[in-house]
Amino acid sequence: MTGGPVTVEPQTSLTAVARLMRDEDVGAVLVADHDELRGPDRDLVVRALAEGWDPERTTVAGACSDDLVTVTPDEDLDRAVGLVREHAVRRLPVVEGGHPVGLVALADLAMERDPDSALGDISGARPNQ
Repeated sequence: MTGGPVTVEPQTSLTAVARLMRDEDVGAVLVADHDELRGPDRDLVVRALAEGWDPERTTVAGACSDDLVTVTPDEDLDRAVGLVREHAVRRLPVVEGGHPVGLVALADLAMERDPDSALGDISGARPNQ
């Protein structure tokens, strides 16, 4: 799990979210309202930009899906793997008491389960700067 996920408020514009992702060098942000998880950013590009929505006027709340698939910090790895498979997601928010505390990515699971696999090897490699 990666702790301290990057969160945005529901009224944040898509442009601001994209800039934040670039500036923080993250592949995902979580939408939280007063620290309460509301949704993932999964549809930022697929739903909003592909449909031609104005990224300056569209808020992340208007673009993100309401389908939340989460785990708690004490759930085991098998449960996380099962959820990733069942829901075909690449990232699982880690939630404690309704508040986002981390993010488990497909790459995290690959490195934990099979670090010598292609995905585990790629995920464990240092990024090129």
